[in-house]
Amino acid sequence: MTAVLASEAEPLIRWDWIERNLGDDIAEALREHLILSFTPVLLGLVVALPLGIACARWRRVYPAVLAATSVLYAVPAIALFVVLVAFTGLTYSTVIIPLAAYTLSVLVPSVVDGLHSVPAHVRQAAVAMGFGPLRRLVRVELPLAIPVVMAGLRVATVSNISLVSVGSLIGIGGLGELFTTGLKRDFPTPIVVGIVAIIALALVSDMLLLLIQRLLTPWERAGSGGRKARRAQEKTLVTAGGER
Repeated sequence: MTAVLASEAEPLIRWDWIERNLGDDIAEALREHLILSFTPVLLGLVVALPLGIACARWRRVYPAVLAATSVLYAVPAIALFVVLVAFTGLTYSTVIIPLAAYTLSVLVPSVVDGLHSVPAHVRQAAVAMGFGPLRRLVRVELPLAIPVVMAGLRVATVSNISLVSVGSLIGIGGLGELFTTGLKRDFPTPIVVGIVAIIALALVSDMLLLLIQRLLTPWERAGSGGRKARRAQEKTLVTAGGER
């Protein structure tokens, strides 16, 4: 009876526990979560950019690539973690490799859609000014595709921040390890801290990426002013590229 009463009296949040572990366990879990969340996104972007460009150029390749990335995304994360443990052991690679593969199902279509969103008259203007395919891609098409690519990058980042916690089932999960700690000890405080920290990290990351997008695309504005600015930026990109 005493044990039951003690359990019922346990508060949802023990602030003294948070204070004792903030600079140690919680900080270490956050550091690990950041590494496991952002490294796969960067690796996925490095692979998705050339792959998406190839799919946009040779459209017959796109269905096969999209099918392959979709199949990878359909495989449960924990299954891939368990399979990779035999090859990579209990290391960061066991979590990073599957999560990087998952990002491709979001980033590759974003790159393709971004390139397809570039107006035809902009491409024609670039060709008329003597732009070759590579120069047109780097100077005109990719800058104008940034909003769509960044939208996919935001989705992939937030998704990864959530999926990393699954790695705690094999002992590598960043903030997710607070969940297992709380469940094993029947102690809710680490679970609450982990949930709040993951949500906060996702929100902050999304806002930072949105800020980066706005800095990279100053011509993107709402309403008619935005359309005029976009047309002016398209003209500027082509003209500036032609002058060089």
